[in-house]
Amino acid sequence: MKVIASWSGGKDSCLALYKAIQSGHEVKALLNFVSEEYKRCCFHGIPPELIQAQASSLGIPLVQHEMPVDMAGYEKEFVNIVSRLRDEQGIEAVVFGDIYLDEHKLWVEKVCRKAGVDALEPIWNVPVDTVINEFISLGFKTKVVSAKADILGEDFVGSDIDKAAVAELKKNNVCVCGEGGEFHTFVYDGPLFNKSIEVTNYKKLLVDGFWKHWFLDIQV
Repeated sequence: MKVIASWSGGKDSCLALYKAIQSGHEVKALLNFVSEEYKRCCFHGIPPELIQAQASSLGIPLVQHEMPVDMAGYEKEFVNIVSRLRDEQGIEAVVFGDIYLDEHKLWVEKVCRKAGVDALEPIWNVPVDTVINEFISLGFKTKVVSAKADILGEDFVGSDIDKAAVAELKKNNVCVCGEGGEFHTFVYDGPLFNKSIEVTNYKKLLVDGFWKHWFLDIQV
């Protein structure tokens, strides 16, 4: 099928993209959303320029769009954008990287239904240990860019997700994929990438919002 991939820049959306390509789907674009208020990528806090660098290295066109903060406005814009891509490029489905949260899957199925396309979930219901181990064994490289401060410490932000990090997460009874928003990542290299993305100039920030988070403020 002709598909677009919902793209956060993180490990789960990356592995879902990889599996969609391996399954023979034609990926027409990456779909990424930026907060109208903060001018950073929604949920992950990544500068939009870094997502553009990923798309360039992956060799896949990027559709990047600013989104309202309120959920109703976000949902409306999502449906509008996907519907437009369906009409302009013949998109038949959107690829998502959900693993086990039912509310996420129900939401993406609802908005895709409204947009007249299918929702593809390549890693849905795959055990989280399998997901993270496959991601690492394939050779993908990803850096932690945010973490809930009441769960994970400052030192965890900026580290790579490797076997040692997975062991540390297990020791602290944290989901190794961060499926509950415990942490988010930025993929900077791997088998789909034409070149590695440099993530060397950054500082750590503690942001006290609805949740207190550590963020990796990457300079681009």
